[in-house]
Amino acid sequence: MTGLAEAPVHVGRWRALGRLNMGLHRVGSPILRYGFSIVCVALALGLALALRYYQFRDVEAPLFAMSIGIVTWYAGNGPCVLAILLSMALFDYFFVEPIYTFEISREDLPYFIIFVTWGVIVASFAAVRRRVEDGLLQAREDLAKRAAELEAANKELEAFSYSVSHDLRAPLRHVAGYAELLQRQCSAALDDKGRRYMAMILEASKRMGNLIDDLLGFSRIGRAEARKVAVNLDQLVREVISELKHDTKDREIAWTVGALPVCYGDRSMLKVALMNLLSNAVKFTRIRPRAKIEIGYADRKDNQIELFVADNGAGFDIQYVNKLFGVFQRLHRADEFEGTGIGLATVQRIIHRHGGEVRAEGVVDQGATFYFSLPRA
Repeated sequence: MTGLAEAPVHVGRWRALGRLNMGLHRVGSPILRYGFSIVCVALALGLALALRYYQFRDVEAPLFAMSIGIVTWYAGNGPCVLAILLSMALFDYFFVEPIYTFEISREDLPYFIIFVTWGVIVASFAAVRRRVEDGLLQAREDLAKRAAELEAANKELEAFSYSVSHDLRAPLRHVAGYAELLQRQCSAALDDKGRRYMAMILEASKRMGNLIDDLLGFSRIGRAEARKVAVNLDQLVREVISELKHDTKDREIAWTVGALPVCYGDRSMLKVALMNLLSNAVKFTRIRPRAKIEIGYADRKDNQIELFVADNGAGFDIQYVNKLFGVFQRLHRADEFEGTGIGLATVQRIIHRHGGEVRAEGVVDQGATFYFSLPRA
């Protein structure tokens, strides 16, 4: 989101740069454009005469060619033609024997043809480059505009999802509350089928409540301001494991935690991401008599670190790896493993907000490994 939010600033910068680099050839006044052509050729002439006074030889033609290129770049094709004609005339008058005349001998004619040809080539390259620059500037402005539109659409979608989720909580509480009252007070009046229906209503209400809570949490991650500081990942991981151990006292889990570095990020967001990844590992290793969960990291070349969380649990089919990080996407049945399918989407959103990437590897019934990158502190 941060890069998109800065799009209007970048648009302004590119527009200012475009005005600086190419503003003159867009000016409607012919006086300014053709006057600029005359001034450039005059400056080239003055510099050439000064250099000749100090015994520099054969610098006149390159100086006039440079002035032609500058005129083409900043003033356009018409002033370029004027610059070529003026350069040729002044070169003949001041630098070709006999000097101070416009006479061109038959022997000098090929030289002047080469001079004009060179001027035209320089002008052509300058014109092509200017058109490319115009195209690039327009493309950047269009891209920044689309980025700003995408940012606005994302904000509207975030606000919509937050509002819908928040407004759904009250009627859902009423449904669940009255269903519980019916179950307590009228259970005796119901047959087995009615009691089963009531239990299904309560179970569905609870599941919908979990979905709404997860959706609200997902929206808050996108709306919350990131407060980035140096984060001791080793300490943070052990803190998360300590919290998870309260719910896994009756299970045998072998935790392997390597030496983890300090990264730069929002500590609370990173704790949510690690909690989701490690709780997933705990959940999907439930089928093993002895679960194994490993946390480690590797350095990357771009001043980032890549952490991984590996387990020996249920794994997944690698052909569906792209579905893992979608909202409410699940690769296992709800009766096998509980959950709403939004945890990994939350992890991805948090890591993307830190400028990192998330990926996963896995094999069915052989475990899974999740990788995510973070900027080094």
